Amino acid sequence: MDATVKAYKGRGMEGSVAHWYDRTTRRDMPEYVELGARIAGLAPEAGEVLEIAPGPGFLSIEMARRGLRVKAVEISKTFLEIAARNAASEGVHVEWLPGNAAALPVGDASVDFVVCRAAFKNFTQPVKAMREMRRVLRPGGTALLIDMRREATLKDVRPYVERMGVGWWSRQYMTLVFKALIRRAYPLREIYRMASAAGWGVDELKVTAESMGFEARLLKRMV
Repeated sequence: MDATVKAYKGRGMEGSVAHWYDRTTRRDMPEYVELGARIAGLAPEAGEVLEIAPGPGFLSIEMARRGLRVKAVEISKTFLEIAARNAASEGVHVEWLPGNAAALPVGDASVDFVVCRAAFKNFTQPVKAMREMRRVLRPGGTALLIDMRREATLKDVRPYVERMGVGWWSRQYMTLVFKALIRRAYPLREIYRMASAAGWGVDELKVTAESMGFEARLLKRMV
């Protein structure tokens, strides 16, 4: 079996939904800044980085701002337009590519670092996506996968929603959204299983559980 069966079919966000997501996730800008700086410290100087499913492009922009050469593959046409506009307004260059995580339009062993944040649970073919991450990485390269986990509870969600600084009704709505996202997410044991099915060795994968999610770091061994 390629992956846990889910009702969600991994369709890209388009139109007004994508524009709403662009506006909403700007509240997370400090997180994008922190993560961009952390990746710049992990990747080679002026290294080639690929972001999968960048959405509005905030993380890609932060990485490019730090001198990394960034490609970003996104299935949503609306997000590609939004991300390109956001990058232009910040005066940074990112190569925006239309494509699917399960068939990346990127050459074999062509990038030093791959990152996918808050999108893996939406992929229709997650094992193929993990296999593609391995394919495009150079030996010694790292893939960083950050997402929610099925084990999270509403008790984990509420402090995050409170920190968003929105009104009472918006907090109730966002709590319901996160509840739905948790149901869509994978349990940690499934991350290990899918990584193995995609060809990652046990010694290449390290998974860290966080309050609502997880961070998986996959290091492609040198040949």
